[in-house]
Amino acid sequence: MQQDLNRVIEQVSKEKGIDKSILISALENAMISAAKKTFGHQRKIEAQFNPEIGEVELFEAKTVVETVVDEATEVTLEVAHETLDPDAEVGDELLCKLDSSLFGRIAAQAAKQNIVQRVRDAEREIIYNEFKGREGQLVNGIVQRFEKRSIIVNLGRTDAILPEKEQVPRERYRQGDRIRAFIVSVEITSRGPQIILSRTHPGMLIQLFTQEVPEIYEGIVEIKGAAREPGGRAKIAVVSHDHDVDPVGACVGMKGTRVQSVVQELRGEKIDIVHWLPDQAEYVCRAMAPAKVSKIIIDDDDHTMEVIVPDDQLSLAIGKKGQNVRLASRLTGWRIDVRNEAEAEEETRRARQSIGAIPGIGEIAAELIYQEGFKSAEDIADSKLEELLDIEGVSKEKAEAVHKSATLYVAEKRTREAELAANPPPVVEPEVAEAVAPVDEPS
Repeated sequence: MQQDLNRVIEQVSKEKGIDKSILISALENAMISAAKKTFGHQRKIEAQFNPEIGEVELFEAKTVVETVVDEATEVTLEVAHETLDPDAEVGDELLCKLDSSLFGRIAAQAAKQNIVQRVRDAEREIIYNEFKGREGQLVNGIVQRFEKRSIIVNLGRTDAILPEKEQVPRERYRQGDRIRAFIVSVEITSRGPQIILSRTHPGMLIQLFTQEVPEIYEGIVEIKGAAREPGGRAKIAVVSHDHDVDPVGACVGMKGTRVQSVVQELRGEKIDIVHWLPDQAEYVCRAMAPAKVSKIIIDDDDHTMEVIVPDDQLSLAIGKKGQNVRLASRLTGWRIDVRNEAEAEEETRRARQSIGAIPGIGEIAAELIYQEGFKSAEDIADSKLEELLDIEGVSKEKAEAVHKSATLYVAEKRTREAELAANPPPVVEPEVAEAVAPVDEPS
């Protein structure tokens, strides 16, 4: 039975992947706990595993004193010379071996529970450390069971959870199906490590392309961003660090084999591959594909781009329920407003007409102010004078005059509108002539 302990430690270490020193430490602590339950908690007890005999040996520490005050921890010099060490001196601490066969059933059961708990904790810690370093990676598993609307996925050594919010709405799984998912987070809980998976995270799209495209894995092609509407459409931006390598072509692959592999894994999700450019306006134009862009107006202060497209391209630019423009906005990081050319021309006409109505403003100054982003006389009146002074081509005197004139003009206009709202003109009912049917005269 003694030699079996060595074999058990070896077997558990291999099966659980736990270091032998951790198991031996658990055994020693369990034996100390059991010994104190049997002999008393006031005793100074030490444990040491002896691999030669395959046994955890217990020792009781006692201090050599002239007069014993505490029999549990002290021994007289005479007794120490007779039973422990003939060379002992006062103040020495001596170890006396204990008989572990004296343990009671309760103490033995407590020792067993202590060992089991320590092994379980060590196993949880190993699993946590293993998966903690894999956050942001893909993992393969098997659908184990369903809890409410979440899917429990068996990853081999442990289970992970795929919450409902991380599932693609139209995807359906059955018990035993193989599944690939993205590790979002790994947290330690009282029940062990909790691994959260996702099938909707943009990182999954990035990792799939990294696996399918060698140029991305090798760093020749870099993924600059990704945006998804899971199950519907996705956009991914790529750039090449080698002039001889086309980043979009590398991701598409020969006859589309590479991108089709990703589409197949995502159950038919359509993917637009966008060539990233440092010129943000050009980048947004490409992100709006498949729609063509006629003109872009950039507002750096609000981080907004007004995208103008041909009239027949408006629905294509917006996409189904705004999907295309929404994905382009997420991909580029710009807030994008889409308008067709007819609407943009009408707005331009109204803006120029409103600015031109300001008394004393000339055509050149009006055009310069409009090009600076002012859309109406109200915009000029509500702005600060410093904003007009910064317009190139408009002198300080002209800017001050325009701002003052616009303020007076808008104030008068708002006063008239307020008076009109307070005293609306009477509504005149149009006169309606009665229709009289002709009467036939007797013949």
